Amino acid sequence: MTSYCKRCVYPINAVALNLDDEGICSACRSHEQTELFTEEKWASRKLKFEETIKEIIKDNTSNYDCIIPVSGGKDSFYQAHKMVSDYGLKALLVTYHGNNYLPEGDYNRDLMRQVFNADHIVFGPGVETLKKLNRLCFKKMGDMNWHAHCGIVTYPIQIAVKFNIPLIIWGETLWDVAGMFDADDYPEFSARMRHEHDLRGFEWYDMIDDESEKISEKDLIWAKYPNDDEILNVGVRGIYIGNYFKWDPNQHTKLVQEKYGWKTGDREFERTYRKMSNLDDRYENGAHDLLKFVKFGYGRASDHASKDIRSGYMTREKGIEMVRKYDHVVSSDLYHWLEYVNLSETEFWEIADTFRDPRVWWIQDGQWWKNNIWGEPSAYGKVYLSNDKHEKYIRVN
Repeated sequence: MTSYCKRCVYPINAVALNLDDEGICSACRSHEQTELFTEEKWASRKLKFEETIKEIIKDNTSNYDCIIPVSGGKDSFYQAHKMVSDYGLKALLVTYHGNNYLPEGDYNRDLMRQVFNADHIVFGPGVETLKKLNRLCFKKMGDMNWHAHCGIVTYPIQIAVKFNIPLIIWGETLWDVAGMFDADDYPEFSARMRHEHDLRGFEWYDMIDDESEKISEKDLIWAKYPNDDEILNVGVRGIYIGNYFKWDPNQHTKLVQEKYGWKTGDREFERTYRKMSNLDDRYENGAHDLLKFVKFGYGRASDHASKDIRSGYMTREKGIEMVRKYDHVVSSDLYHWLEYVNLSETEFWEIADTFRDPRVWWIQDGQWWKNNIWGEPSAYGKVYLSNDKHEKYIRVN
């Protein structure tokens, strides 16, 4: 039986959180710490931020004070706003382009160079290479967007090493999302977190041994993380500004819209109620997130609702309503992706079914079933694999 946090809408066994004696998850408890911060506490964290960046850049001989990895989304606009507008630093914007942008995302990304008067490097691998990686990583790990996760946390570090820029500015903190750290830990970007969390434990060399896709080492030069000596010689450090300033995406969105003309999506997403998130990637709220639902039984609406519940923008009852409405939807971008990579829908579901978590799903009358936060189990689609194939992946009731 899946357990849910009594404050937000997260399923515990799916997202590897902990429940305390009151039934509150560790992510909510972590967020609760910052909600209790006084103005004096935030002022002290701001001072710590200023001391930290001063220490990092004091011996910087580069033409740039920092690198900001950006997609053009609300978060990267806020990062640039803090560093360029508030602190007056000369920033180099660096974008990994995974060939998935929505039109609003294209507009916002290109707007950054204008409104921040910042140099901007936009890099994207060859499209055929991306298609191969989409197919291969879908089959390997049930995540067609591995290339994007890898590019976002690899290419900016390559540029930092190449141009001798020691300071990289990231945005949202990991402890805020998943309760992985205490609020006073001040976690920084690390090679370990990159490998274990962002890259799912895979690296570029795991992608070149597949006979069907035939991806070469030269195709993946952008995915190679600099070695320790290269990092240490430059003194590269990645700082999350969410450690030092109150992180509120709803307020950030309002700020960058009013100050810089940032645009939200012009239509509702099919798998979530938000219109301000993930405009740089048509699949992030869609087919990519559908796979998370298939694997773990929750989706993007659960993510967004949990954050908005914690920040006081939504009641838990409303959050459950959003989960019920959106989490299970098979969005139309799936068919865009299937055409993009030349896979059939049957192939998609046969492969996706192999990644279902047996703690979440069971088979009954030829359909996949799971328990829900509103207390009633539901069926979510037919079983595509025959019995002799799926028994090794799931627990059959």
